[in-house]
Amino acid sequence: MSDHAWYCIHTKPKCEHIAAGLLQTLPNVECYCPRIRFQRSTARGKVWFVEALFPSYFFARFNITDSLRAVKHSQNVIRVVEFGGTFVTISDQTIVELREEMDHQEVREVKPELQVGDEVELTEGPMRGFRGIINAVVSGQDRVRLLLEFLGRRSIVEVDSGTLINDIPPRAVLAKR
Repeated sequence: MSDHAWYCIHTKPKCEHIAAGLLQTLPNVECYCPRIRFQRSTARGKVWFVEALFPSYFFARFNITDSLRAVKHSQNVIRVVEFGGTFVTISDQTIVELREEMDHQEVREVKPELQVGDEVELTEGPMRGFRGIINAVVSGQDRVRLLLEFLGRRSIVEVDSGTLINDIPPRAVLAKR
């Protein structure tokens, strides 16, 4: 398999894992589609989402001479990334480092740590939808004190940190590591 190399595959939106799963069934094709799992506030409250780490892209290792046609014409694949007519290879070391960053998981859960000064939104309870600023973290990460503006005045309330969500994008949490 020394003639195999990693290539970046461009897919239809939100179809990365489907395309990778289909390519994985081809002989002598290895796929890596890192994804993240995170929570976001919605009208229904806190909801878990799973998205590709690189939206509309994943990586596949194959012999370009033997498998290019099958890869290019696989379902949900738009193209194998190329510049100036030359297919771009990704080094094995880059894939190894990416797997280490993902803690050797295909789907990695991303939880931003709450810090003093973060603007957050309450997702549960009678004050659901209220926004405030973290004033203090109490007893580890279990409870926090929030500065909320309510009925024209500022109040400090203590809440369970599990009922909060902040606006930090999940990919930014990975970049901070």
